[in-house]
Amino acid sequence: MLCIACSGLVLNSSASPFHFKSANMKDTSADNQLTSTEKKEGWKLLFDGKTLNGWRTYKNISNASWKAKDGALCSDNPSGDKNPDLITNDMYGNFELSIDWKVSPKANSGIMYLVTEDHDQSYESGPEYQLIDNKGFEGEIHEDQKASANYAMQAPSVDATKTPGEWNHTVIIVHNGHVEHWLNGQKTVEYELGSEKWKQQKAAGKWKDEAGYGAAKSGHIALQATHSGVENTGVCFKNIKIKML
Repeated sequence: MLCIACSGLVLNSSASPFHFKSANMKDTSADNQLTSTEKKEGWKLLFDGKTLNGWRTYKNISNASWKAKDGALCSDNPSGDKNPDLITNDMYGNFELSIDWKVSPKANSGIMYLVTEDHDQSYESGPEYQLIDNKGFEGEIHEDQKASANYAMQAPSVDATKTPGEWNHTVIIVHNGHVEHWLNGQKTVEYELGSEKWKQQKAAGKWKDEAGYGAAKSGHIALQATHSGVENTGVCFKNIKIKML
């Protein structure tokens, strides 16, 4: 939208999430499958590569653009707020989410977490990991609106994005209020949900009038439908995996 792990090791600022470490292991799998190591670690696959099983539209709104095609979960019909976001059937509190994504040039999307359905839009409750073409998006982009930002709250410390059309790897960690955003092996955002600093940022920014923003202890994972307003833009996801912490 222009719009952590359970051990102290992962919570340490110098440590990498499990999914960045496992990328260097021989225990690999094809897309949208769990490795034997992931199964032992308690990971759950959220997308089977073929269907939308386990997902539904936000508030069950109709006319969604979401399709499972070529092993990816994609939205490619820019129609603003009339193009509903996709959310998990289940809700999650403390977790590590691993997900691959790519956007087309000029595209705009996001990944929300701790989402509830008490609002008109998913981003009014769930913090958003921003997905966007940083360099090609049409319009001004503030630092806290760039890819991997906590949208309109915390700006990313580095631009770790790949060229539009290439796959990026994201990890989002939520553990007892401690949140980390990772992009392509680099930690880009870290914050304490509900802390005094966070409350001050919220009160001074876009979400000051959204009482429910960031308030839920558990919620849905939401994938934001493409809505850049530019024809033929889109976003795709694959290898969507989650582990409870």
